[in-house]
Amino acid sequence: MVKGLYTAYTGLLNEQRRMDVITNNLANSATTGYKKEGATSQAFDEVLAYKIKDNLDAPFVSRRLGGISMGVKMGETYTDYSQGAMRDTGNTFDIAISGSGFFTVDFTNKAGVESTKYTRDGSFTLTKEGYLVTKDGDFVQGTQGDIRVDPLEETSIDDMGNIYQNGQIVATILITDFEDYNYLEHYGENYYQPVEGAQEREPDALLLSGYLEASNVQVVSEMVDMIAISRAYETNQKIVQTYDSSLQIAANDLGKV
Repeated sequence: MVKGLYTAYTGLLNEQRRMDVITNNLANSATTGYKKEGATSQAFDEVLAYKIKDNLDAPFVSRRLGGISMGVKMGETYTDYSQGAMRDTGNTFDIAISGSGFFTVDFTNKAGVESTKYTRDGSFTLTKEGYLVTKDGDFVQGTQGDIRVDPLEETSIDDMGNIYQNGQIVATILITDFEDYNYLEHYGENYYQPVEGAQEREPDALLLSGYLEASNVQVVSEMVDMIAISRAYETNQKIVQTYDSSLQIAANDLGKV
């Protein structure tokens, strides 16, 4: 086998995966509250050194490494939860979180199954019955369950999430935060859901009524990375083509007797 051919092949797969992540970021650059993603990778020598030093399963016992590939090992996809810019809308029910935490939403899927999801997208509205809902119609949760107010009364929201009507607190928006965001996964529709091991903590956040948190995607930076990925993909592609030409010469010319 020609190891260089497979090394270049793993490079192609890795760059394709990185490109998929970046294009998804660019597609959501205007999505409220979206957090950009990134992809990691490891070189073979890093993986080899880690395996040699790994003594969890059989300390001080030599073991086979399995199939060895000298190419790139694709790592995990991570999410950058840094704060996005605040955009002034003037709408009372557009709410942004300044700090950590997520809005808590009672989500209903297409099969009618309800579950709790979390989002940074605070573009909310009122139904005619007075329920506070997301733009997809899912109920925003307060400390006492679904939030319901009088849609005909003037409403104000303070930085602690308290909703006022006629000078009285009628509901409080529930903000949920987690100890480690590595225990959160993307669900889709700009929602997150916890996985096993996630632990909640007291949020450190202020709510800004009349504002929305923009995506934290930096379009120029993503475009620069996209160009670099394209160049790396083309380089690996040329390596594959070079090996293909060499193998063709070896098979058709050198192999003749």
